[in-house]
Amino acid sequence: MAEQDFGTGCPAPRGRTRHRGRARSGAALVTAGLAFLAVLAPTPSAAGGGEPRPLVPARFVPGPCPTTPEPVPGRCGYLEVPENRARRGGRTVRLTVAIVPAASGRPAADPVVFMTGGPGADAISDIPFLIDSGVNRDRDLIVMAQRGTLHSRPNLACPEVDRFYAEAVGLRYDAPSTGRRLVRATRACRDRLTASGVDLSAYNTTENAADFADLRRALGIERWNVYGYSYGTDLALTYLRRHPWGVRSVAIDSVVPPQVVSLPWTWDSAREGITTIFAACAAQPRCAHRYPDLRRTLTEQVRRLEARPLTVMAAPPSGGAPVRVVLDGGALVNLLVANAVPAVDVPAALDELAHGNPERFARARAAGATPVVGEFAHGLTQSVACAEWVPGYSRADLLRAGRRAFPGWPDSVLAQAPQLPFEYDVCRVWNVPDRTAVQRVTTTSAVPALVLSGTFDAKTGARWGAYAARTLSRSTTVRIPGIGHWVVPQSPCAQRVLASFLTRPTGPDTRCVAGLAPKPFTITPPPETA
Repeated sequence: MAEQDFGTGCPAPRGRTRHRGRARSGAALVTAGLAFLAVLAPTPSAAGGGEPRPLVPARFVPGPCPTTPEPVPGRCGYLEVPENRARRGGRTVRLTVAIVPAASGRPAADPVVFMTGGPGADAISDIPFLIDSGVNRDRDLIVMAQRGTLHSRPNLACPEVDRFYAEAVGLRYDAPSTGRRLVRATRACRDRLTASGVDLSAYNTTENAADFADLRRALGIERWNVYGYSYGTDLALTYLRRHPWGVRSVAIDSVVPPQVVSLPWTWDSAREGITTIFAACAAQPRCAHRYPDLRRTLTEQVRRLEARPLTVMAAPPSGGAPVRVVLDGGALVNLLVANAVPAVDVPAALDELAHGNPERFARARAAGATPVVGEFAHGLTQSVACAEWVPGYSRADLLRAGRRAFPGWPDSVLAQAPQLPFEYDVCRVWNVPDRTAVQRVTTTSAVPALVLSGTFDAKTGARWGAYAARTLSRSTTVRIPGIGHWVVPQSPCAQRVLASFLTRPTGPDTRCVAGLAPKPFTITPPPETA
């Protein structure tokens, strides 16, 4: 189990190019468990009228920037907002804000505000990736730590869960005993947070969106542009629905539509991302010849490892002594979903595994043995997932979705949502109210939108970008071939498209997409000639 993105219950490598890191087109949903609500409730944008004022005004207080591996190149402060806006006179929370100046000497007046993924990721650590991607080329960039995350107070980090993940690389991924250990770690975190006075029910997407609305007002910004990725797209679409005032444009990258996200949904995304990688290999003659039936190979390896897990010693990619690693079917699948092995290496890694060499997958699994304790806010993950994603679908719905996505795989693998194992048990102890009635709602808007997806994304399948765009009447949908989760930092073309969109939201230049194709896959010698 390894870092989350889009609420992955286990931290998963982000596949970035800098220091340690971090959807589908419109067909009918593929499982009875995915008969999602698409509630078209009245929204502020539909109702008309001026922007309402909050009952409790937020305030921005200038202050020093946090200490980070790469210094924040701008000015900082914190936003103070109510923890729970439904409770007058309650606690407040403080959210670190960084304002990175535009690279241009003549920046546009409307800045870009960024919404990171997770939920629970550290937005401040994303600043180098955003700068490298040119997001602040012509506009100031505003990055705020979401409530409950690192650089906010309180911080809903769960060191207990981080330590569990470090141990879990040596455990069977989906064994009931592993689930019990995760539940114990989660309960310990919950008990500690609630004893300190934290209202876990207040850490949700509605309050999160209201924080960003308060930030715009507190900074005195008339209009801004919103850019979110992964869970940040769920947040951005919620923000657009509930707080449309002052939004010039919205860019969403690796899309999580709030009206459909659930545990069964994760199997649909996994199937799309993985099978698209296999199809891309089949379209490259050398890859197709060398690795002729990857889907069958994967099914065979999932079944074999689930029946007889491998226990090996593997060195973490970041260095250090080798650690004990267990590879079972569930671990293999989740490494693929997390893009822990680069997509170009997946066919070779599967072929090597089938011939007795698990090194690539074992090293990727070993990466989870060295988490940065306290960096990821697992408490925010669970408060969002348990209130907004889990309710309404049973364990049987999840299993049916898995069987439809990957027929022939063991039920012990399919019974756990990719990246969110044992979530029903975890949510039982996390114990926050069901919020699906206010959150599983479609966003309908005429604000110009850019919808970006990577075809190899197994966390938030590419067809969900087009799905979300159906009710965004002035949207441009772009699919980048051969890219996984969080498209912009990985694709120079996507960076150009985003820059063009920010300049002209109703007519971005997407011409670079036409010439794109997945990179050539890694080709290894056949075993008999190696």
